[in-house]
Amino acid sequence: MAIIHIVLFQFKADASAEDVKELCARFLALKDNCIHPTSNVPYIKSLKAGKDNSPEGLQNGMTHGFVVEFESAEDRDYYVEEDPVHKAFVKSAGIVAKPTVLDFEDGVY
Repeated sequence: MAIIHIVLFQFKADASAEDVKELCARFLALKDNCIHPTSNVPYIKSLKAGKDNSPEGLQNGMTHGFVVEFESAEDRDYYVEEDPVHKAFVKSAGIVAKPTVLDFEDGVY
């Protein structure tokens, strides 16, 4: 069953708009750059992103969101725990003040 991995970022106050845009572009590039260790092909099923535009005022400081879809929990676990490209991205994301992550299986309540 598909795993949905939601990532929300609050950026540091001194992060420039250019740096935020560059980090978001690098996050989106993970879809093509994260390669499965046995199949040697990209394994992220889909990746969408955008800047908050909600009028509700419930963002709690989060300004950018990413929705990553994996085919399985195993793929998600590899991404989170082992993928060297993802790990390098995380290390380079110093302008993020606060990340929030929520994962769920599509259709499981």
